[in-house]
Amino acid sequence: MTTEENTDKIPTHLAIIMDGNGRWAQEKGLPRTAGHKKGAEALKPILEHAQKRGIKYVTLFAFSSENWNRPKTEVKYLVELFRKYLNEYVKEMDKHKVSVSFVGAREKFPADMVEKMNEIERETSKYDDFHVIFALSYGGREDLISAVKRIALDIREQKYLISAIDENKINEALSTHGVPYPDLVIRTSGEQRISNFLLWEIAYAELYFTPIYWPDFNEQDLDIAIEAYGRRNRRFGRV
Repeated sequence: MTTEENTDKIPTHLAIIMDGNGRWAQEKGLPRTAGHKKGAEALKPILEHAQKRGIKYVTLFAFSSENWNRPKTEVKYLVELFRKYLNEYVKEMDKHKVSVSFVGAREKFPADMVEKMNEIERETSKYDDFHVIFALSYGGREDLISAVKRIALDIREQKYLISAIDENKINEALSTHGVPYPDLVIRTSGEQRISNFLLWEIAYAELYFTPIYWPDFNEQDLDIAIEAYGRRNRRFGRV
């Protein structure tokens, strides 16, 4: 990721913490799984609208490393939901020439899903106009730990000296390497925390919190968030 400042009113890179599926369902007297299904359905129009607005990168916090600790029935449902949409979404994304990639411990998913993720990345890598990054089984701390281990191995193999470690070296070791830092992070559902998402990458991102649950978050809500971003004065630590 790079640290170049975004000078226009549209974020180059949008990151979204898609939160509130379970509470959306519970408030309607539905099982939590119904909220996850509705949340998955809400994603397609948001991505299409983001692409129309000129956003180049969207990173989606779809499943955290901590989510594996949820009830087994809910985790099983989520995994099957991911499997279903890996096939359905990807056809749409290929149609719209979208580059799709995944960050996180994908090896924790069933082998057929890992193979499908790898295939999707290969087949869509030729596209460069719009990039969608799914954070699955992802944790920011875990990614930083992995980056430190990669750097330690490089030093042990004498690829470079300790004195050569800088921001770029850490960027290159992260799973998000090659992608610009997020400009705007949206979290739905009213919670106001980062929850171990892109800890290194969002150091200077603008944060936008909305009480709207993810299944109800629509294109107009995205426009409101983008407009709020456009009114921010991004100083990056400068006066």
